[in-house]
Formats: sequence, C-alpha cells, structure tokens
Amino acid sequence: MNPAWHTHLRSHHAIIENNHVIHFGNMAAELSATRTDTIMTDLSHFGLIRFSGEDAQPFLQGQLSCDVREISLQKAQYGSYCTPKGRMLASFLLWQHHDDCFMQLPASLLASVQKRLSLFVLRSKVQITDASDTWIQMGIAGQHVAALFEEITGLKLSSDQPMHIIHTEKVGILCFSQHRMQLITSTENAPALWERLSQYAKPVGIGCWDWLNIRSGIPIILPETQEAFLPQMVNLDAIGGIGFKKGCYPGQEIVARTQYLGKLKRRMYLAHIATTQMIQPGDALYSMDMEDQSSGNIVNAAPSPCGGFDVLAVIQQSSAESHEIHWRSLNGPALDIQSLPYSLNT
Repeated sequence: MNPAWHTHLRSHHAIIENNHVIHFGNMAAELSATRTDTIMTDLSHFGLIRFSGEDAQPFLQGQLSCDVREISLQKAQYGSYCTPKGRMLASFLLWQHHDDCFMQLPASLLASVQKRLSLFVLRSKVQITDASDTWIQMGIAGQHVAALFEEITGLKLSSDQPMHIIHTEKVGILCFSQHRMQLITSTENAPALWERLSQYAKPVGIGCWDWLNIRSGIPIILPETQEAFLPQMVNLDAIGGIGFKKGCYPGQEIVARTQYLGKLKRRMYLAHIATTQMIQPGDALYSMDMEDQSSGNIVNAAPSPCGGFDVLAVIQQSSAESHEIHWRSLNGPALDIQSLPYSLNT
C-alpha cells in the first residue's frame, strides 16, 4: 500500500492489517450497509502489474487465457494465467490505459506472477513493472452508483455495457454493472476523490467487497488455490475470461480439449454455509457419493450480512445435483446452493 495513502486512510479511522483495510470501526454495520446502502472501499489488497512497450499486447496474447485483442480503452476483461497443464496460477482483471495494459490481481500473487511472466519476455519489446503504489483503486457499490458515475463524468451509466471503462482527466471508471464500479486514480488525486465520495457512500472494509465479488460469481484465485482449478471449473468461460478462438498460450490445449470434448466434471457454485467458524479458500468439501474423497473445494468465502458465510465452491457436478455437500467433513455444515447471477453452458 502506498505510504501516503496508508496515512490518509488511517486518518479516516481505517483499521489496516498487512496493508488490507479490515474495517472502519464496525465490521458488522459495514457488512449490513453493503447489502442495503451505497458503500466505498479501498482496494489496495489488489496489486497492479503494468505491461508497456510496443509488444505488450501480443506478448500477453501468448500468455493469458482471455483474448487480449478484445481489450480496449473502453473495455476490460477477466482472464487467467495458467500452467502448461491448464491449472490456474492467477485470475485477474485486465484493461488498457493509454498504450499500457494493467493487470489487477491479489497483491499476495503479484510478485510470483510478475517474475514468471518476465521469464518469457525474451526479445519482446515489453516492460513488466509493479504499479501498485502508483495508482489507487477504490470500489463503489449500491443503489446510488449510477448517480455518482454521472456526477464524476457528466455521463449516463449504461446498463447494457458491463466491463465498460470511462477515462476522465483524473480517474478511470470500470463499470461492472449499474450498481457496482471501480475507480482508478493517481496517488495525488486519491485523497480528494475519497473525500468527495464519502459524502454519498459509507467507507467499508475489504470483506464487504469480497462478499460482493462472491455474490457476483467472480472467482479470485489466492495462494491457497493456485494450480487447483482449470479456468472452466471457476466459470471463467461464463464471464468472458477465456478466448476459444485465439492462438496458443500456456495450458491452451487442455483448456480447449475440456471445452470441446465435454470432460468438465466440476463447476463453481454459489452457496451459503451457516457456521460461525472461519471458512478458508481451499477447504475441502464432502458428499456421501464420494465417501472419503473430497467432492470439491472452497474458492472464496466471506461473512454474509445474514450471518454465516457466502462462498464460491468448485464441486463435482454429479454430487451437487444429487447429494448434500458438506464443509470439511460429512458431519460438517451443509452448503445451501444458490443461483449464480449468470448462466453456464452445459
């Protein structure tokens, strides 16, 4: 986290641990507000990798699962970076600003992903740098997002353009939906923007944004789940994170074979678990049909405003369709599987 930004957030009563804003004084109230009001949060728990140089886009096209040709100054994309066996090392957001590409991913993965990608630059004219302290990222969500967007840009927020980006003189605005967007601004402009937004939105900790990602069905690969999933297992094909008509990239052959031969046995589900115990990414799931073998794993988990936890979990499809799924053991709490906000191609 940028030191000056850290100081600014602390002056506004942010409780910060390991460069993550945990809360602003009342975690339960903030979570409740996330469900009903308009909220804002610092996103410094995500890092930014900048790719610059004339070969940046073709380089990324040969490394990532998404079709980088579809990214523009007006459109962002989800994607993944995989091993040659098709297992995900990271999931990310990718967008363009001026002639550079920016990859947003968990800060805990940034160094290892940056190092691995750098090994493949070779003679390409591309520079890969950590831009996390140069740009400040904020999340805004709630019923008044469209009005805030209009105040900042003077434009109407279009409901039929998800993943659309607007660049103004001082801020980039990534629109996920009518009720959720992300702001990217300079360290110099961030304090004034925060003050302006806080007149309309309640500051909250990162757990609230994590919960919104989960309810939106957006998977975040973390150190605990690296190399655990193929991209389709976490529904990246449903949210535009896989380009099936692009050229080769690490893992492409396995990802394509899984898609076209219909061999995908596990998918990601949205579920609620009624427990007060902490649920962790990678936790195993069990069902009667699999006996002692795990039938799935937790991808992401966050406290729910209704109590317990909401989770994204990759589960054996045959198990999820015919049996109760339990957390950590067959005697553990059962998952209440719920509907995702998008459809899956089966």
